[in-house]
Amino acid sequence: MHRNGLAAWAALLTGTLVGTLIGCSPGGAGQAVPVAATASAPSSGEASASAPDEEVSVDRDDALAKALKPLLPDGDARVSVAVAALDGATDGAVYDGTSAFDTASIVKVDILSALLLRAQDAGRELTPQERAYSTAMIENSDNASATALWEAIGGADGLDAANLTLGLTGTRAGAGGEWGLTQTTAEDQLTLLRAVFGTEDAEGAEGAEGAEGADSGLSEASRAYVAGLMGRIASDQRWGVSAAADSASVCALKNGWLPRSATGLWDINSVGRVSVGGKRYLVSVLSDGNTTKEAGVALVEGAAKAAVAVLTG
Repeated sequence: MHRNGLAAWAALLTGTLVGTLIGCSPGGAGQAVPVAATASAPSSGEASASAPDEEVSVDRDDALAKALKPLLPDGDARVSVAVAALDGATDGAVYDGTSAFDTASIVKVDILSALLLRAQDAGRELTPQERAYSTAMIENSDNASATALWEAIGGADGLDAANLTLGLTGTRAGAGGEWGLTQTTAEDQLTLLRAVFGTEDAEGAEGAEGAEGADSGLSEASRAYVAGLMGRIASDQRWGVSAAADSASVCALKNGWLPRSATGLWDINSVGRVSVGGKRYLVSVLSDGNTTKEAGVALVEGAAKAAVAVLTG
């Protein structure tokens, strides 16, 4: 695979990033959901005996499960969560990370990544039309643009092939052109976020050679292109994992929402990068069985806050 592409390709993609990224405000949509105290204060049973100067060991998966417990509604709603520090200094946390969920529109990040991998393999730039589709698909969640790029990557077979390169082992493309019914897991979505955002060095620089994202097959320019589009999401879609960010921080995300015709229940998903206290975190929250879109957004935002609190607490 041509990981670095041509110099002109890198310059073109990087050049598209000029502009102001969105500021993400906590609780951008939906109801405020309290985060359980256990998100930042593990019980005595979770800490190992240690000397005063030693770091306390915490089972972060268990802490996340306890933090989520008061947020889970009665009924059919399910939620799956995965979170990790972008600098890799703190262990991540997962709740039901391997259960399969419909992607809805979060698959658009995957579709764009597959398109960029194909362009890299061909040693070419994205065409002006592909760039226009990509912008509309990510920033405005335009479905017609997603369908056009889905066809450009070879549909379900093309997405599945790209996911082998990206390291997504639990994601299966939607059949019959139904890209929104692609099945994925919270852990796979965290893998995709790592492929896009890589890791940060001690100074907070992203996309450096040798960063974790470089091993995904996406070149540095491709990663910067995807991250830039995710950082300019339309204002009416600034909800979901952005609720976990500092009020004045910059974040990058993609949301998905889908009412299921058979049940009337909603799939609500959100994935992205948030900043808290000067540090950056990757967060993936998937849910289904929500009675309304608003209830699903509230659940996802509460889960995102709880997940980040487990790492920052």
